[in-house]
Amino acid sequence: MSSEIADAVAALGPIVQRYQAAVDDFDRETARLLGVNGTDQRCLELLVDAGDDGLAPRDIADRLALTTGSVTTMLDRLEKAGYVSRSPHPSDGRRLVVRLTDAARERIWSIIGPHIAESGAAVAERFTAQELDEVRRFLELVTDVQNAHVLALRARPTS
Repeated sequence: MSSEIADAVAALGPIVQRYQAAVDDFDRETARLLGVNGTDQRCLELLVDAGDDGLAPRDIADRLALTTGSVTTMLDRLEKAGYVSRSPHPSDGRRLVVRLTDAARERIWSIIGPHIAESGAAVAERFTAQELDEVRRFLELVTDVQNAHVLALRARPTS
């Protein structure tokens, strides 16, 4: 790696850390406004991404590295708050599907929608499609590396 590339990569570190801190802060404030904890907020985020298909409790457990028992307790909390519903899987009656309620979807989008709209407009104004493709490639790569390290950390015993 050339020193020019090494310097450019090193300069990205603090910027990525500031971005990650800003995302953490946004997520924390979103959770506060929704009246949920961080894990519940992350579950709601997964369900927003899943759309109308929803997710099985087992999928939620796997993605959040939780036991199925703790997911059941979390879903009980979120269902009581009116954020999620559980229904039988359409093709496998032994399984459940968890989905956001319409009220939850509206509440969540009222909080995150303005941020997404403003970010999208600011990015579209300042970057070309080619530049955004490079940013996408960068983010996909660092996300893959981050996820690999998360899995490696999960495999390590607690001291």
